[in-house]
Amino acid sequence: MNAPDDVELPSDWEDDSQPHPDRRRGRRAALIALGLVAALLLGVGLVIGNYLGGLNQSYQKRTVVDITRGASDGERPERIDGSGRNFLLLGSDKRSEEDAASEGVSGQRSDVMMLVHVADDDSSVYITSFPRDLYVEIPGHGKGRINAALAYGGVGLAVTTVENYVGVPIDHVALIDFDGIEQLVDTLGGIDVQVPMTFEADGHQFTEGVQSMDGAEALTFVRQRKQFSDGDFQRNRNQQAVLKGIATKLISAETLSDPGKLAQTVASISPFLTTDDGLGATTMVELGLSLRSVRSDDLFFLSVPHAGPYMTSGGASVVGTDEEAMDVFREALRTDDMGTYYAQHAGTY
Repeated sequence: MNAPDDVELPSDWEDDSQPHPDRRRGRRAALIALGLVAALLLGVGLVIGNYLGGLNQSYQKRTVVDITRGASDGERPERIDGSGRNFLLLGSDKRSEEDAASEGVSGQRSDVMMLVHVADDDSSVYITSFPRDLYVEIPGHGKGRINAALAYGGVGLAVTTVENYVGVPIDHVALIDFDGIEQLVDTLGGIDVQVPMTFEADGHQFTEGVQSMDGAEALTFVRQRKQFSDGDFQRNRNQQAVLKGIATKLISAETLSDPGKLAQTVASISPFLTTDDGLGATTMVELGLSLRSVRSDDLFFLSVPHAGPYMTSGGASVVGTDEEAMDVFREALRTDDMGTYYAQHAGTY
């Protein structure tokens, strides 16, 4: 859909194309990565399953939050038996005091937001990315960009905002500070990433094709959007490319066969990780075991339905919603029919 006729698009916003879902292909893995955060989490699940006694303490260095709803947040969506599991994965970037003050918020914003739906039979996984500027209702704060929920009210408000919008309950949530991504990549000894075009950013040169990146380069790469005609949509694809590089290294023989390397990976990343209190070591092991038969070809990427970009009356550039299309998406999630939805809508947004 296009932006409403009565609003003016920002002069620097070009929307030449929409993000194209990328169906991942590759080697079979006992575990698969589900977003920047889950690439770590499922790797940790495998690690803890094999070395629980030695590494559990390192994993517990993560921050744990209790996810609750306030009186004004409304009721949680109804849970339906046999409808699969849903995870919210967040990647946050700490913001300068100046940037935060200019927009009336503080703390972190979730510049990576993915809803992961695991089919009830554990045979397939659907990862849906949200444009960070998607203009939705944030409980207690009115309409705002969806990534502002984390800054306004922490992980709990981010979960509530997404649950209210997609209409299904979130089983678990995980957030990683972007500094943790840099630490993870360096601990793994670097990763290989598919770069869509040649460009320069923050003193780093990126060349079209497969490029080896250290942590600083990977972090710079996932942050960029202004170099691309479709901005945040290409950034979502770049985040997926870094995910692929992290996942490939995590499940490689050189990593999984080296207990010392696994321990170092967990210890280096845990301080940057925040999860709900239910996503402990035992749950991670159970999650990893439940997905042991999933192949890379069973991992499907989408973008949440949305309308075009427009300017709010307050002068903010946002991405509009498409309620009619969202109702179709919500029903597919609610009834665990994401396979049909993907077949019919892949590449639409």
